[in-house]
Formats: sequence, structure tokens, C-alpha cells
Amino acid sequence: MTDRTNEEWLEDLRKSSPNYNEALQDLRDILLRGLRVGLSSRKGIDRDTLEDIVQDALLRIVEKLDSFEGRSRFTTWAMKVAVRVALTELRRRHWKDVSLDKLVEAKGMDLFPTMGKESLPGPEQQTVQSMLMETMKTVISKELTDHQRKALVAVRFHGMPLEEVARKMGTNRNALYKLLHDARLSMQRAMTKKGLEPREVLEAFG
Repeated sequence: MTDRTNEEWLEDLRKSSPNYNEALQDLRDILLRGLRVGLSSRKGIDRDTLEDIVQDALLRIVEKLDSFEGRSRFTTWAMKVAVRVALTELRRRHWKDVSLDKLVEAKGMDLFPTMGKESLPGPEQQTVQSMLMETMKTVISKELTDHQRKALVAVRFHGMPLEEVARKMGTNRNALYKLLHDARLSMQRAMTKKGLEPREVLEAFG
């Protein structure tokens, strides 16, 4: 039976419920259909990958049952959880074989988001921005430890997920947070010694 009320889904998905296995199978079918459509344009997503994503999503949903607030249909909430799991897995696969060393060596890294043509700065502002970016690159190269540099470049410049950076560095998320925090403090101190304050840098790219 898939036509359940929110309350019935919550009750049936408790592991102590006699309907647990049936409800889990019904929800699996719903999520699989939804993700098959939603991820159809993604390359490399075969049935086995979808099954793995759905199984991970089901585990997450059962663990988070108490966080469902009833503001939508239960299946809508469950699908949102599944989509988040799917996107996390796709990001992990995208970065799986990317070397942190190669990211650090990459040329032409932008330190700030690309601006649209309508907001391109004038010649003077471009010169200031170029000088500041070269200064920051020098600081990153000379003032940070190898671990700090790899983490900062991967997360800040290339957008690699924290979980994947932590995995590649053989650490955990909390330790990575501290590493990034220490890296930012080191950069701030180094920039201050060069006569630059964070406010000035932000204003130059405002």
C-alpha cells in the first residue's frame, strides 16, 4: 500500500512496525521512479548507481523520521532527502580521482567569483584587483603549510566538497574546519603585514 497518510508512513517506517518491510519497499519504489526521471540527463548513472543512492537515502530517511515536521506530504520530504543524497554522491564521483596536488598546481585560479560583463570593473579597478590577487597568491604559496594550501585551494577555489577533501587528506570534517580556519588566520595576518585589511580586499571586489 503506497497511498498512506503522513502519519501512516511515520508509523509503518518504524523498525518495530509489522509493516516496516512493506513500507520500506513501497518508499524505495517511489524514490527509484523519481530519481530515475530526475537524474536521466546525468551521465554515468546506471540502475546499480540509482539503487545504491536509493538505499543510502532510505537509511537516511529512517534515521531522520523524527525531523519530519509534516509541512508537506511525507513522500515529498523523502524525495528531497533522496535528491540531496544523490547530489552528494554525484559530487563525490566528480571529485573522486582529482588530485589535490594537481589543483594546487593549476594555473589561472580565480580567487573570487567571476563577474558578469555588466559589472566588469574599469581599468583602474582591474589593476587594483590584479595586484591584490597576486599578493594573495603569494601569501597562499609562502605563508601556508602544504596541508593548509591544499585544503584552501580545493575548497575555496575549486568548490570541492568538504567531505571529499577530508577523505583525500585522511582526516575528518571537524579537523578540516580547523585547518581552514587556521589557514584564513594565517592569510589575514600576512595580508595585514603587507598593509592590507580584509575590508579593503572585499571593497576592491565589491
